[in-house]
Amino acid sequence: MNVIAEYLERSRGIIETVSDQEPSIRKVAAMFADSILQGRMVHLFGSGHSRMMVEEMWPRYGSFPGFNPIVELSLSFHNLVVGANGQRQAMFLENVSGLAARILRNFDTSPQDTALVISSSGCNVVPVEMAEEFQRLDIKVVAIVSKLHLEGSASKKRDGKKLVDFADYVLDTGAPLGDAMIYLDGLDTPVAPGSTLGGVMLINCLKAETAKILHQSGHTPKVLSSGKIVGEERAEELFESAYDQHAHLMAKLYADLGK
Repeated sequence: MNVIAEYLERSRGIIETVSDQEPSIRKVAAMFADSILQGRMVHLFGSGHSRMMVEEMWPRYGSFPGFNPIVELSLSFHNLVVGANGQRQAMFLENVSGLAARILRNFDTSPQDTALVISSSGCNVVPVEMAEEFQRLDIKVVAIVSKLHLEGSASKKRDGKKLVDFADYVLDTGAPLGDAMIYLDGLDTPVAPGSTLGGVMLINCLKAETAKILHQSGHTPKVLSSGKIVGEERAEELFESAYDQHAHLMAKLYADLGK
């Protein structure tokens, strides 16, 4: 059995799933661009391994300001695995009701903002309540989920609501129920998940389309770029100006906090 070929074949299916969502991706990117053009931000949230999608959007090479990455270390600090700050605690905290509201209490949001919440299952309490809080604040919400995994899972929220119940747009990573895609003979536990692959493609499609809209609107984004592409001096200039712009945008989220 050629498991490498099988994983790559299943990955092609994920590419097709993402490709089929192009109309929705364009609509979401237009909404994100509108927030940025109004001088506001797109809030990003993901707990557990979904934090990778947050960091894929911003900040990294090929990315630009306009996004507020909300990543709680208590929910996503995985490298210690066990002991203090271990995975058991993170998975427990991911289902503590009320934590999402406490996180968002740190920001002075506006209905001009938009939000992207990533959760493969769409059933853990904190990401679901995060989307619920954003909607309560009149902020449009986009959810990235694995639809098959969500449909086959029970919500851990008391009222049974899932992430998609608080989303204005839903994008699907294309990953299967349980996420892992490869079964080995004699092993009942599959390996090699697919949600990260689909999630990263969705994030970068959104990023590219949002950048295009900003550029065509006369607000060319300050893109973090490699000196190997634009020269070291230009790369340093972009690095400093992009982070300054991010700081100025973030300042708006604290300016009237608590008033």
